[in-house]
Amino acid sequence: MSTTERPRILVVGGGYVGLYAARRIQKKMRYGEATVTVVDPRSYMTYQPFLPEAAAGNISPRHVVVPLRRVLPKAEVLTGRVTTIDQDRKVATVAPLVGEAYELPFDYLIVALGAVSRTFPIPGLAEQGIGMKGIEEAIGLRNHVLEQLDKADSTTDEEIRRKALTFVFVGGGFAGAETIGEVEDMARDAAKYYRNVSREDMRFILVDAADKILPEVGPKLGQYGKEHLEGRGVEVYLSTSMDSCVDGHVVLKNGLEVDSNTIVWTAGVKPNPALARFGLPLGPRGHVDAQPTLQVTGTDYIWAAGDNAQVPDLVGRKAGNENAWCPPNAQHALRQAKVLGDNVVSGMRGFPQKEYSHANKGAVAGLGLHKGVAMIVMGKMKIKLKGRLAWYMHRGYHGMAMPTWNRKIRVFADWTLAAFLKREVVSLGAIQSPRDEFYEAAKPAPLPAAAKPVTAEKAGSEKAEKAKAS
Repeated sequence: MSTTERPRILVVGGGYVGLYAARRIQKKMRYGEATVTVVDPRSYMTYQPFLPEAAAGNISPRHVVVPLRRVLPKAEVLTGRVTTIDQDRKVATVAPLVGEAYELPFDYLIVALGAVSRTFPIPGLAEQGIGMKGIEEAIGLRNHVLEQLDKADSTTDEEIRRKALTFVFVGGGFAGAETIGEVEDMARDAAKYYRNVSREDMRFILVDAADKILPEVGPKLGQYGKEHLEGRGVEVYLSTSMDSCVDGHVVLKNGLEVDSNTIVWTAGVKPNPALARFGLPLGPRGHVDAQPTLQVTGTDYIWAAGDNAQVPDLVGRKAGNENAWCPPNAQHALRQAKVLGDNVVSGMRGFPQKEYSHANKGAVAGLGLHKGVAMIVMGKMKIKLKGRLAWYMHRGYHGMAMPTWNRKIRVFADWTLAAFLKREVVSLGAIQSPRDEFYEAAKPAPLPAAAKPVTAEKAGSEKAEKAKAS
């Protein structure tokens, strides 16, 4: 960590908002005007809309993440966590990955911690569940699903086989519907290479407590998405939830019980719990209470945006909805980050703040290769698309929204190659514990019984026995 006498802008979180806000500030800032410090437990930002495609092997995992130090070469990037914030002293406590925690003074603060998976105290969920918030989880899910096919293909035990080939997904929003669509596609392709496994042997189940899936694209497209998945053999259970999943035994509220090795949890998100330790004003659901200028309520040197902030939706409020808030999606996060970056620079220079206002442009979702839904908003008109054209819209929008041209080109190159080459269906499950095989080879071999060293106590007793015998 470098020391500086210049004002420090501390960015807590290196996700979408943190990355784009830091880039915007550095673009607008004069040379030497301030030091930008970004603190995050990971040294990269993950583009989460591409996690389902990464789980299905359509995009290389490295192309879904953006290295912070490469994209922010003029910023100070610290790999660790901000554990507490002392607003009176303007000091943050940083806990690095290794070593002792230390204090870091700041002059301006950006809170961009994002969100974590929203879970409930369901028996067995912590032990059996697989999340979809990070690239590690997406690749872990891919390896896990292909491992289940390996198990099913190699066993003669029908119970083990049935449990391995049953896949349960909880949550029917973007993450859940897109992930089950992509994974089902991958499993269908992979089954062609297994002698004893076919798609008919597999069971895919999608569960949601709401009465529809994909609510972001509207009821008609959501219904189409449901019917499309069901046409591919996916069982969709709405208005129900999971009661327990101890040892993989899934019990649903509607009475259905199945055994499964694969339980994917995508039932929404919640603000990062660390916010409770920052002493900031929080809303009823734990979000940082922010003004339309993205300044935290009651402060003039702290800003917040993205999934960890409740930001008034000015467009919705002008339309008559007094309780309209910006939804937690990439569309708002990207635009909020730019306004936030401009406002931080304006705040340093004593200029007035700009309010954030953005009208919804619609939503797109992919349901597997060449399949998707899209709702495009153009003024008062809504254009609804489904099938291959919606899938092109999904890829086009997110491909261009991917940060940096380096990553854009790599993602489009992955898609282009996939159009000519068959999908890779190899499982690298051993990557979760890569040292196991080496440990088995390197650990000391057990000594034979005759060659075991004699302890001093045993030697003394043997000597005494010999003397007694003589």
